[in-house]
Amino acid sequence: MATRGQCAAADDASDRVPQQQSRRWRSTVSFLEGLSATGFVDGKNVVIEYHWADAHLERVPALMLDLVRRRVNVLFTSGGDVPILVAKGATTTIPIVFITGSDPVAMGFVASLNRPGGNVTGVTFIAGELGPKRVELVHELLPKAAAVGLVLNPDIPNAELDAAEMQAAARRLGLRTNVLRATSDQDIEAAFAKFVELKIDALLVIPDSSFQSRRDLFARLAARHAIPTIYYSREYVAAGGLVSYGASFTGVFRQAGN
Repeated sequence: MATRGQCAAADDASDRVPQQQSRRWRSTVSFLEGLSATGFVDGKNVVIEYHWADAHLERVPALMLDLVRRRVNVLFTSGGDVPILVAKGATTTIPIVFITGSDPVAMGFVASLNRPGGNVTGVTFIAGELGPKRVELVHELLPKAAAVGLVLNPDIPNAELDAAEMQAAARRLGLRTNVLRATSDQDIEAAFAKFVELKIDALLVIPDSSFQSRRDLFARLAARHAIPTIYYSREYVAAGGLVSYGASFTGVFRQAGN
């Protein structure tokens, strides 16, 4: 990133709480702290253009193309795998820095972790890889549990793979699993109602930025239906959720800024 250069940040996540309390605000502050630690200060020797898709994945291609046309020096993406895939398709010359919860090698973002290659590099908080550990956590917290529900967004590229790994972990522990898919508030509400019918003992949420933006809804529904729910980030717990197990989002954003 050159001095007096331009860094573009593209994100598909949306927050439904006041900005000062939102994950977006905290993550942005952490990213700026990471940049500052390397000597770059927004508005002084670097200019950041923020583009938010507000959880509408269909907006990402147009936003990314606009940033490429502006010939920014660096593209920074967060909010899931879709912005990364779109950025890779939009340019092979502008450096891309990403944040992802997926395995970046398995997803084809980079050639390897130690030698990313090409114009792409970034940080992963291994949300998917921690999925089996969250299943084990359910077993430890609820040793009498027999059935576990999984809810995922089918529009997320790696969601089905994450679910399969968690199902395998559940089978090893003798747990029955039920997987439901949701892409909207109505889908999520219907999924919770179905999980009640299925008499699951606990619910696991598959990592997804659009779910993250609906964490208040998840917390309310879990409380209303009395379903112990395990999440992948502490933001859900801050919204009223039961427990989470995963990396620190603010720490990951700070590292990306570095």
